Amino acid sequence: MLEWEQYLIAYQASKNEIYGRYIDDIFMTTNESIDEMKNILDRANDKDVNIKINYQIGKSIDFLDITIHNEDGRLRTCLYHKPSAEPYILPYSSDHPRHISRNIPYAALLRAARICSDVNDFHAECIRIDMSLLLNEYPPSFSRKQFYHFFHCNNAMNVLTALNENGYRHLHQKSLYQPTRREKQLTVVLKDAVLSPAVLKAKIWDKTIMYPRYQFDASNCKTLSVQFYKWWNIYYKNEKASVRTVKIRLVANTNETVESYLVHKKPPKERLTRMENDGHNR
Repeated sequence: MLEWEQYLIAYQASKNEIYGRYIDDIFMTTNESIDEMKNILDRANDKDVNIKINYQIGKSIDFLDITIHNEDGRLRTCLYHKPSAEPYILPYSSDHPRHISRNIPYAALLRAARICSDVNDFHAECIRIDMSLLLNEYPPSFSRKQFYHFFHCNNAMNVLTALNENGYRHLHQKSLYQPTRREKQLTVVLKDAVLSPAVLKAKIWDKTIMYPRYQFDASNCKTLSVQFYKWWNIYYKNEKASVRTVKIRLVANTNETVESYLVHKKPPKERLTRMENDGHNR
């Protein structure tokens, strides 16, 4: 695919146009006529018998999870939702730690702010997110709190209260160019090869931090951590205790899902091969 697309990349560069590809999905812009673009794409389609493309030309197309509109030479982007997609997210009543429920609306709003280039499209997506939360039994007070948290953290309260266009433009640009966690990790690796060597090695055990795990239960999740830290401060954080300088980070183990009980993945290839060899030996 990399060799096959070089012709299209060079052609788009010569016309100062956009070319982008993700796996086997390609997006291109052009000011050529439709007949001219069809000839170019047909020639590309005949280059390799193993690669066949189906193309769509228009002022509005769907690319991955984005709908792109051409409005008099200006590209407007918004989220694309499949017609058959249902507004299903993790139900609020699900037995998961509350930080997971809090992350769902925040991540959805961040995704919408990155993709939607127009404030009205973003507003429509906010309504869709709010409706999805309600349909999955999230309390309205919880949703309002998480919406407020998102706009407050991103210094965009004028977008929440008045749909301020300039405020949203700043939010969109900030969210669009904000590096992901993976990108931040790669930056650290490239910046300091000594602290983050390319060759994997065993992680040094930090004896100053302890991560006790417990089985999450929604019925006592609020009181358990408070009681645990209280006991820790009484019995282990005194002057005589050897672990008084150790920091504690409680970690919740989520409960098994129905999928984990009903779905079993295929065993590793090594195990299957070993079973076949054992059968032949018998």
